[in-house]
Amino acid sequence: MVTIGCAGFSGPATKYFKEYKFVEVQETHLAVPGPGTIRRWRREAPDGFEFALLGPRQVAQEGFRAGKVVETALESLLAVAAELDAKTAVFIAPPDFTANRANKGALRSFLEDVTKRFERIAFDAGPGWTPKEAEGVAEETGTVAIRDPLEHGLSEKEVAYYRLPGPAGRKSRYEDPAIEKLAELAEAATHRDATYVFANVDMFADAKRFKRQLGS
Repeated sequence: MVTIGCAGFSGPATKYFKEYKFVEVQETHLAVPGPGTIRRWRREAPDGFEFALLGPRQVAQEGFRAGKVVETALESLLAVAAELDAKTAVFIAPPDFTANRANKGALRSFLEDVTKRFERIAFDAGPGWTPKEAEGVAEETGTVAIRDPLEHGLSEKEVAYYRLPGPAGRKSRYEDPAIEKLAELAEAATHRDATYVFANVDMFADAKRFKRQLGS
């Protein structure tokens, strides 16, 4: 199964709901969305629509280390998840989160904890980690290591979560050859379940072109 969506609605939610069946909610990274916003999303979303939630920034700021700050942030995230019936939480490490022993231990312990709270956890360990290092922690914790398929190739796992940050950062767009290459990778993949999330400035249009390439 291939799921395609964006990191945020990138425009009116009503327009987004007509095109996609999945969104990675970004608002939960900075604060808890207002109850009115959450109710509106739930009301306007079509049947079968899936919400994933981006983890609170406090979690990454604390280096994934347990404590009151992280616990409070997770409780807020769980409250939103309950309202939206969201099964997936996504956590992204800061750029300076290196793959040293202490950080690996902290991340491993954190992931083992949050897997008890969410059905699926996807994490991006940051640019200081190799895909192999991240996959190792994912294997140990029953989670999914996020990667950019155009940068690092396909994951060999049954379940994959791919994030497309833009070829030259968030403000860049994917040209047709890149979209065609991504479609070739997706068609060659043997995953049981793969999610592709566009996170660049033209994510709505780029994801739409990717959908078209896959004939979906």
